[in-house]
Amino acid sequence: MCLRRFAIGLFLATVQSLSPAVASQPATKFTLRLQRIEVSGHNFNVEIADTESARERGLMFRTHLAANRGMLFVYPDAQIRNFWMKNTLIPLDILFFDSARRLINISANTPPCKTASCPTYSSAAPARYVLEIRAGLATRLGLKPGERLAIR
Repeated sequence: MCLRRFAIGLFLATVQSLSPAVASQPATKFTLRLQRIEVSGHNFNVEIADTESARERGLMFRTHLAANRGMLFVYPDAQIRNFWMKNTLIPLDILFFDSARRLINISANTPPCKTASCPTYSSAAPARYVLEIRAGLATRLGLKPGERLAIR
């Protein structure tokens, strides 16, 4: 019992010593690799979410996303993809790409979900890749369906 109290006390002391931004986020159980990509001449450094757990977590609990950063979701096959913004704290542009890496459609300025029931945002056709970037960036860069995704 004493050892258990010690372990709980040590855990609480560790959590309290963390910055509020880190302490409020659930623990990450995976490591994402960074990759450079290009969409229509615009470069991004993205985290690759190519495992089920990484895709489930996505950009949840993030409070900031730099203009040249994002997350690329990579799936083993192409199908209609449905995204939601549960536990996502920042608005995003969600770009859906087919197996040939052509942009299918964009869910622009997708708002965070602050309710228990969140809407979904879907690809207009089967998608194999989905890119999340800072909200408004797709419009500012003039990205349109048909643009190509290049993974460097």
